[in-house]
Amino acid sequence: MSDHVMRKDKKFEGQRGFTLIELSIVLVVIGLIIGGVLKGQELIQNARGNRLMTDIDGTIAAINMYLDRFGQLPGDDSAANTHVTGAALATTGTLGNGVIEGDFNSTTVGDETVRMWQHLRLAGLYPGAGTDLPRNAFGGVITITRARFGITNPVICATQVPFEAAQRMDTLRDDGSPATGQIRADGNADDAADANYASGTTYTVCARM
Repeated sequence: MSDHVMRKDKKFEGQRGFTLIELSIVLVVIGLIIGGVLKGQELIQNARGNRLMTDIDGTIAAINMYLDRFGQLPGDDSAANTHVTGAALATTGTLGNGVIEGDFNSTTVGDETVRMWQHLRLAGLYPGAGTDLPRNAFGGVITITRARFGITNPVICATQVPFEAAQRMDTLRDDGSPATGQIRADGNADDAADANYASGTTYTVCARM
C-alpha cells in the first residue's frame, strides 16, 4: 500500500458516525422541545380564553352596576347627561325603554350600543375612554346588542375568537354547542349560529347577559 493511501486512512482514523443510542437521544430532545413549544402555545391560548371570559363577565357586571346605580341601562339611559358628568345621550333608538338598541357591530357614535361604552367609562365602571369598542384578548372587539343568534337582550359578543377558545368557553360555561344554550357562535359570517364547532375556524361568540 502506498504512503499516500496510508496517510489518507490515518486521516479518518478515529472518526465515526452517531450510534443508534446517540441518535435516539437527539430525537428525544427534539421531541421535548417541540412538545414544550406546543404546550406553551396551548397555555397562552388558554390564558387569552380566560381573559376573554373575564372581560365578558366584567362587562355584564358593569352594566348591572350602572343599572343599579341609575335605574336605567347604559346607552339607553334617557338622563345619562345628568347622571354622569360629560355623558351624551344616544341619538338613535328609544331612550329609557329598557333595551340597548343598535347593531352588534355598529361604530355609529349615536347608537345606544356604542354610547353605552361612554356611559360606563364616565361612570367609572369600565376601563378606557370615549365610545370606542373595547378590544378582546384575541384582537377582536367586545360588543353588545339586543338579540343575536336566537338569544335576546342584552347580548354580549366577542369577535375573532379562535375555535379552541370558543369551544372551551362554551363547554365550561354552557352546553358546548354553538347552536344552543346561553352561549352561541358563528364562524361563517352568515349571522346565524353554527351547528358545530370546526377546527381552524374563527368565531363571533355571543353570551346572554
